[in-house]
Amino acid sequence: MPEQAMPLERAPLIPTPSNRNRRALSFPVPAGTGVIVTINSITLTLPVPPSVNHQYATVNGRRLLSARGRTYKDFVGQQILVALAQSPHRATLRLTLQQASLSLSIHFFFASALRRDTDGGLKIAQDALCEGLGLNDNRVVETHLYKHQDRDNPRMEIQLSVAPSSVSDPFVPASLKAQVAVIPNSPLDDGRNR
Repeated sequence: MPEQAMPLERAPLIPTPSNRNRRALSFPVPAGTGVIVTINSITLTLPVPPSVNHQYATVNGRRLLSARGRTYKDFVGQQILVALAQSPHRATLRLTLQQASLSLSIHFFFASALRRDTDGGLKIAQDALCEGLGLNDNRVVETHLYKHQDRDNPRMEIQLSVAPSSVSDPFVPASLKAQVAVIPNSPLDDGRNR
């Protein structure tokens, strides 16, 4: 019996080590990895980013992104490219994210809740996600960070979406407002769509 095709909106992430430094990429790929692409958001399950101590290196007195940090960003970028290539919503999503104020939500699931700070992974995660989508991260106007513990499956669940306030923002073009799907009885629903 042939295998069933997975819906395009929930494609598996494919671990692809960087050819630059295979040793630097030893990120354990979390169970249940995947991506959800809609017309106004992208949600990914990724490995936990390296700690701040491993993200940067000092070279000739300058703070630079370390090889491990660059490899992590490359890994995230590759996952985004694969996900978008498999999604029918890629063009609409990119257009929507380029025109709107954005909201970033990150749930960190650490093996030990006391060993990592939530803000230590924020910058590299935000940079990697926005660079992978070809966006300037200054579009992010709202950030939500959450910390959980999962000894068996450490991971990061990250979502970039249109900020709720941008739907009612008078400076957002009407064409974009029409593209944003409003769920009935959600905080964005003003009752006009019924």
